[in-house]
Amino acid sequence: MVRGAVSFTVANRQGAGLGSASAIIARMTRTFDLDRFFSIPRLSGLRLSPDGRRLAVVVARPAGDGKKMVNSIWQLDAEGDAPPVRLTRSAPGESGAEYLPDGSLLFVSSRPDPDAKQDEKDDDETAALWLLPATGGEARVLAAPPGGIDGLRVASEAGTIVFGSELHPGAVTLQDDTARHKARKEAGVSALLFDSFPIRHWDHYLGPRERRLFAADQPGRTDEHLAEPTDLTPEPGSGLLDAHFDVTADGSTVVTGWLRAEDVVRPRYDLVAIDRTTGARRTLAGDAWFEEPAASPDGRWVACIRSTLGSPEEAPQTSLWLVELAAGESDLAAGESDPGDHGGGPPTRGKEAVSGGDLTPDLDRWPRSPLWAPDGKAIFFLAEDHGNGAVFRLQLASGKVTRLTNTGAYTDLCVSPDGARLFALRSALDSPPVPVMLDARAPDQEPRQLRSPVEEAGSLELPGRVERIEMAAADGTIVESWLVLPPTAAATTPAPLALFIHGGPLSSWDGWTWRWNSQVFAARGYAVLLPDPALSVGYGQAFIQRGWGRWGEEPFRDLMAAVDGALARDDIDAERTVAMGGSFGGYMANWVAGHTDRFKAIVTHASLWELRGFHGTTDWGPTLELEFGDPYLDASLYEAASPHRFVDAIRTPVLVIHGEKDARVPISEGLRLWTDLRRHGVDARFLYFPDENHWILKPQNSRLWYETVLAFLDHHALGREWVRPALV
Repeated sequence: MVRGAVSFTVANRQGAGLGSASAIIARMTRTFDLDRFFSIPRLSGLRLSPDGRRLAVVVARPAGDGKKMVNSIWQLDAEGDAPPVRLTRSAPGESGAEYLPDGSLLFVSSRPDPDAKQDEKDDDETAALWLLPATGGEARVLAAPPGGIDGLRVASEAGTIVFGSELHPGAVTLQDDTARHKARKEAGVSALLFDSFPIRHWDHYLGPRERRLFAADQPGRTDEHLAEPTDLTPEPGSGLLDAHFDVTADGSTVVTGWLRAEDVVRPRYDLVAIDRTTGARRTLAGDAWFEEPAASPDGRWVACIRSTLGSPEEAPQTSLWLVELAAGESDLAAGESDPGDHGGGPPTRGKEAVSGGDLTPDLDRWPRSPLWAPDGKAIFFLAEDHGNGAVFRLQLASGKVTRLTNTGAYTDLCVSPDGARLFALRSALDSPPVPVMLDARAPDQEPRQLRSPVEEAGSLELPGRVERIEMAAADGTIVESWLVLPPTAAATTPAPLALFIHGGPLSSWDGWTWRWNSQVFAARGYAVLLPDPALSVGYGQAFIQRGWGRWGEEPFRDLMAAVDGALARDDIDAERTVAMGGSFGGYMANWVAGHTDRFKAIVTHASLWELRGFHGTTDWGPTLELEFGDPYLDASLYEAASPHRFVDAIRTPVLVIHGEKDARVPISEGLRLWTDLRRHGVDARFLYFPDENHWILKPQNSRLWYETVLAFLDHHALGREWVRPALV
């Protein structure tokens, strides 16, 4: 094995400087192990009340039987002084919190409606819309569509409620949809009939229902339920599949992505506006992938994320985009279908203080999650930046972009009514998500942590200390990695190394994760290397382009260079190394297995194995053609990048992991990989989850995942006896 030299190494503990966050993890009450790991509350969905005084956050914990995660909603003090208060409690749990203008809290839950008549109850667990009054008292059901609630937004001034729900094609009312559902159920029919792409999405087949958007006025204090919601999108087909949406402050217009799937090779999301009163739909911008629309406070503009579609020659590009809400050429009456793309692209960027088009032409990063300042003069957004999910501020008049944070990964941005403060959830490799407060203007700041439900779980000390290392790849490009070191790592006691390969591939290692948690491995004594090879975001467009369509080339060489850099250290044991990855990371783990024997063991989760066959079985395989071309005319690029061709070179023991319900990387990939490995005499095991999808989500299954992976690695890398987990 050839060991390269480290170009330079920079120590940079991600949690450094965050005083109160570090304080929480600096006090140890017991050893950090799987029990401790699974006891940590998981925070998501932070929302700020209209008066800026309260925050709502969703807290997830394992149910008593450990078979699922259960959510509850907690209230936090925005000043960080008062202790957190639990607002909801039920066995099914609650999520999707949104505030009404009067401070009442909306949420989504499948908890039983105590006011429902016996003949109205259904055995199916369907998510309903609930309201918790700002003045206190019991929560009540506002709407319980038979297709559940899928997405929720509130007009900040008018209080108009917009929500997604799924209805059967042809259903005119929610009552009609109920009748159609009942007829299928009583007949015992589960068959689905498809006539267009896609037919699956992530972990389920689409249909028989289709997602629609509904709007309703804010309920009065004495109203028990919403008035009959208005169906804004009758007969949408697959148009609203996975689409983000928003509503203007006055409630007059809904803006949403709209899937155009007529060309299965080049699907896209147009940006459309829907009149709340008439249902008329206009295309504001098309011929690209428009996501995460956010209406401006004055209702004149829409900020969104625009991504080009890419081609085998050019990787896609992503930018923060501005569209005038009055734009658009395709006027549609309610219920009409759009025959295709009508143009209606965004206006070009001009010399005015606020103009349409690309707002970040000079920012060599991929923006996401735009959020308007209350005065409409600035837009906040997130973007990956050298292994951190950073917060940025764009001043519209000048076009100036300011990075507000330089460590940690942020989600769920909220802005105070006066625009002076931001609130978010922040995590890092050495900190689970915690609520924090930021100054809305100060560059590269350290946030202030707020009091959080995490505190009630007790303090803990995480075992892994985090450093950033950098290594020059074969072509001179600097490859950055995080290295998580266990307490025992030293020159006299070098630690075994576990290489983690991220999925995506347009992704990066930027914060805490519950599914591939490096601290769990550090607690076991492993040093964990988390590199960002070619195709990773946060390092510029050229860094993505150098790996585009070349999965087995630069990305592989970058990973090996990063490993060389780590192994050059005297606190890492070069003779005890393992590699593991999931999804695209699993693809790379398979590629590594066929191209080097330097690792003692390899773990490959939900991995791609034979790319040409994968094209036809994944939920939307034709989009691979944007990177690898048309396989019906020339499959050479698929063949060249397919790991299965090198199965006869694999000598390393392999643990294959796959979920039956995975539609993104179907179980067929795992089955063929397993068969090929065993056919070629590879020492391999197959961990199969019949009730999981692309991710292993149920707490007991997740625990079993960690137990099996660690037992497999300990056996092959550390020479310990193989210990089969008790429940498999």
